Amino acid sequence: MKTKIIAYGLLLSLGLACSSKTKETEVETTTAIEKVVTLSPEQLKNVDLQTTKPESRTLSATLKVNGKIDVPPQNLVSISMQMGGYLKNTSLLPGMYVKKNSVIATMEDQQYIQLQQEYLSTLAKLNYAEKEYQRQKDLNQSQASSDKVFQMAEAEFKNLKITKSALAEKLRLIYINPNTLSENNISKSITIHSPIDGFVSKVNVNIGKYVSPTDVLFELINPTDIHLNLKVFEKDINKLFIGQRVYAYSNSNPDEKHEAEIILISQDISDNEHSAEVHCHFEQYDKKLLPGMYMNAEIELKNAAQLSIQKEAIVSFENKEYVFVKIGNSQYEMTEVVLGIAENGFTAITNAEVIKDKEIVIKGAYTLLMQLKNKEEE
Repeated sequence: MKTKIIAYGLLLSLGLACSSKTKETEVETTTAIEKVVTLSPEQLKNVDLQTTKPESRTLSATLKVNGKIDVPPQNLVSISMQMGGYLKNTSLLPGMYVKKNSVIATMEDQQYIQLQQEYLSTLAKLNYAEKEYQRQKDLNQSQASSDKVFQMAEAEFKNLKITKSALAEKLRLIYINPNTLSENNISKSITIHSPIDGFVSKVNVNIGKYVSPTDVLFELINPTDIHLNLKVFEKDINKLFIGQRVYAYSNSNPDEKHEAEIILISQDISDNEHSAEVHCHFEQYDKKLLPGMYMNAEIELKNAAQLSIQKEAIVSFENKEYVFVKIGNSQYEMTEVVLGIAENGFTAITNAEVIKDKEIVIKGAYTLLMQLKNKEEE
């Protein structure tokens, strides 16, 4: 009796399994059939369908990044007064253009007078010491003076030469030419000259203010090398190359694009943001672009040729993208595609094998999708 029951149970299980597989096959068949649209001759007349084979195209994409206007250290000049002093006069304002060697400020202080006095006094002593040195040298050679006296005269002469050279360099630091200095042109004032052609970016002092040697009076910018410093995430670095075109714009004026090109790609990835600095040079300098200004940028990316199709051929259904592939005179199969970059009305298909050498519906795809949905509702 038990043997019969067991046998009956096995037969029942096998029957249920076969039934389940049959149902799964039916579901799979039904799903496959639901992706195929068959049009009648009359429907073909009423529906304006156009098909074409996808073509290989090289499409461009853009990488959107942000950064700021920057200046290389050699083009940003900070003007200080090495000995300190009081600002007597200046006409500089931020944004003004100055020429190289033009007077940008006048300073005055009693220590300038003292330094000139020390130099001229040393120069006078040096003239006497040089003559005394020559006199003692001649006397020593004729045994008329001792070696000690000669050596003292020689040491005094050399010490004064050293002092003169040191004081001359100090005078040059405060823009006084020691070669033209005399007792007739000692001045309490000195003039500061611009070391470059450029624009004034900062004025940190006012007339009458005392400034120390560590204070920055002015900052000047040489605009010939103002550039754009972009931050690019490490995943996108490999897409960039020297000479690549960049179009930068500010948040306040997004319609005004400033053309630039990549001149340097940093090989150092930051630990915090996992990004690298990319330096770009502007094709034409714009005075409105100031150092520190934040900018947005679009970088042109070139890709290898890929099979592409018109965007009208692509339809969305249940959060996926499809195209309709012609499989017969009046049959079209909805085929899932993976989209790549898009440009000028064409979209690259990354799973190109599903559309290669096949006729794709480029006009009327949406009509076929509606036909498919209506079939499902019946």
